[in-house]
Amino acid sequence: MKTYTRRTVLFQTALTVAYPQATAARYDVIVQGGQVVDPSQNLSAVRDIAIAGGKVARIAESIPAAEARQVIDARGMLVTPGLIDLHVHVYDGVAPLGIPADPNCIAKGVTTVVDAGSAGAHTFPGLRKYVINVVDTRVFALLNISVVGQSTLSPDNPWGELIDLRLANPKLAIKTIEQNRDVILGIKIRMTENIAGRHDLQALKLAREASDAVNLPLMVHIGGSFSTLPQILALLRKGDVITHSYRQGAGGILDDRNRVLGEVRKAVRDGVNLDIGHGAGSFSWATAEAALAQDLPPGTISSDVHQYNVAGPVLDLATTLSKFVHLGMKLEDVIARATANPARTLGFPRGLGSLREGSYGDVAIFKMTEGDFVLQDSVKQSRTVHRRLMPVATLKSGRLYGSASIPVVTL
Repeated sequence: MKTYTRRTVLFQTALTVAYPQATAARYDVIVQGGQVVDPSQNLSAVRDIAIAGGKVARIAESIPAAEARQVIDARGMLVTPGLIDLHVHVYDGVAPLGIPADPNCIAKGVTTVVDAGSAGAHTFPGLRKYVINVVDTRVFALLNISVVGQSTLSPDNPWGELIDLRLANPKLAIKTIEQNRDVILGIKIRMTENIAGRHDLQALKLAREASDAVNLPLMVHIGGSFSTLPQILALLRKGDVITHSYRQGAGGILDDRNRVLGEVRKAVRDGVNLDIGHGAGSFSWATAEAALAQDLPPGTISSDVHQYNVAGPVLDLATTLSKFVHLGMKLEDVIARATANPARTLGFPRGLGSLREGSYGDVAIFKMTEGDFVLQDSVKQSRTVHRRLMPVATLKSGRLYGSASIPVVTL
């Protein structure tokens, strides 16, 4: 059994359950009786899910419990594909933003994450050796165009990784990606002025050079940049990602009259994905309300969970999703933006973000709790929401993590 200390666990200790031998069983696990929401197959109905050999083996209205070694009673629960968080920071102990992956991701219903630029070419080997290769959460990465990654910016040092443009090195980025294509899915660049200075477009062009050379997308962190957002968007291509898309203030997607910029609409039409990346300073209720009212929903919803927001306002991806349910998006559309949509946005292995037969046996189980919950955005504005997703348990490739309170029967 693997446990985590109270200091690091904000939800629930992860459990590893050993399955006893049962020669008559067809399946390793059945998740029984939950309301299954799987946007990848337009499914929202009560179903049973059977997993065998780490893959979804069957999904049906009823699967006999006797056919599995273990049965999880999910009646009254919401069951989704394992969530995909397109923007986290889990280079714990190296990048100042980093937090431990497992208690903040897989223990919260998130089976797959992308560490968004914590590591650059010089520091990526450590991310792979000490995080990607050893944690239970499935971790991919976007490589920072700066060789030092996000190892410089902290509350005690306000200057980021691209203030010295010499740290942006496309050749080293390309070399690192070619050696790690199985886990690096693209390039990350942060454009805020205290990070990229007044040479931000030069840095972006270097990131573009690396991205084009390896044929992988860019994720661009916007807001507070020296150059304007239209200038930044002009350098992006189909498949690239804008993160922090619902932030408030200078450099965002709205003009000074709260209207969506025409250049933003064009970029979306041209195939640029708008990602949320909530973070400590990058999600505003007001911006979200304005964008949704103007028919500009996000393509993906990510948390940007890190050291300085994990205790609030972000907490976890489930809380970020709950905010969009409160904003009036259909539950199925919200879940799609943390499952099927991110699975299509970056070059993940096939079978993530779905519960189709043959997909990875990644399942998230939530309770949709009703009540009055005060949730805050990144500019300290609060809303009282009345429905909130609460993580209960997670299966990754058929292995159970999560709450000891959910009924589990071993046959």
